[in-house]
Amino acid sequence: MPRQEPGTGAGTGPTDGPPRTRTWTPPGPLDLRLVLSPLRRGPADPAYRALPDGSFWRATRTPAGPGTLRVSASSGGSVSAAAWGPGAQWLLDGLPALLGAGDTPEDFRPRHRLLALTQRSRPGLRLLRTGLVMESLIPSILEQKVTTDEAYRAWRLLLRTYGTPAPGPADVTFGTYGLYVMPDARTWSLIPSWEWHRAGVDAKRSATILRAVRVARRMEEAAAMELPEATARLQLIPGIGPWTAAETLQRSNGAADAVTVGDLHLPGIVGHALADNRNADDEEMLALLAPYEGQRHRATRLIMLSGRTPARRAPRMTPRNIARL
Repeated sequence: MPRQEPGTGAGTGPTDGPPRTRTWTPPGPLDLRLVLSPLRRGPADPAYRALPDGSFWRATRTPAGPGTLRVSASSGGSVSAAAWGPGAQWLLDGLPALLGAGDTPEDFRPRHRLLALTQRSRPGLRLLRTGLVMESLIPSILEQKVTTDEAYRAWRLLLRTYGTPAPGPADVTFGTYGLYVMPDARTWSLIPSWEWHRAGVDAKRSATILRAVRVARRMEEAAAMELPEATARLQLIPGIGPWTAAETLQRSNGAADAVTVGDLHLPGIVGHALADNRNADDEEMLALLAPYEGQRHRATRLIMLSGRTPARRAPRMTPRNIARL
């Protein structure tokens, strides 16, 4: 399957006409960078950009089709949004949820001084909810058992090769390396094995993605489920475990309690922050987070934002490059 050059995707052009727009006023302080940053998969993510002018761009595949969303802060604490493409109205309708309108940060009761100080210093943190499962599930699978650099490289190559150029003015705004909407389920299923290999994705991860896209519609239903049911739905797919499910549902469902279990670094970070034990394992991490049940993901976000992370004691994990094999 040949690479699609910018501006050649079906229904996309330089501007696609005037955008649909919306202005929304959040219920409290809102820091767009903090809220939207979990959607960013590396510094050159083809589906997400943050610009110096304070605007944030997102290209995604909605149930109504591809769409591009631009959001920025406006005067008076409101948010201005513009959207292009078949999915434009869907994106604008979902803007409040995306920016954490359904989140309840007031439910969080810090019992550790570090969490209290961080919460006070980050009043604009809200947990986003995209309502889209596959756009978070696939990059989370790519991040299994590899360095973030390897996963980000794979995401970039696959989107730029098989994705759809984003609707709207992305080509004009970003030039050659514009925004891309991720492939649809059928296109993912048709990627040949040597292209997965070229992107550095081993057979185990690519097979997991292929199993997931075959039942993409069933996976998307998890966005409307409560956390236990949504987690169980995702984990029906062989190769998707607690780590991948949590990383996905934190974004798709705004799941405040979806704590990431099985992470290489997170238990030590939580242990160091809350109990001065950088050698904590998952069991100790869960014990330390038990007082925050219902809000454990928020607690870990605040810990990460606090900057209190243990000093690195060993070299970084060496990236692999299976494309050379």
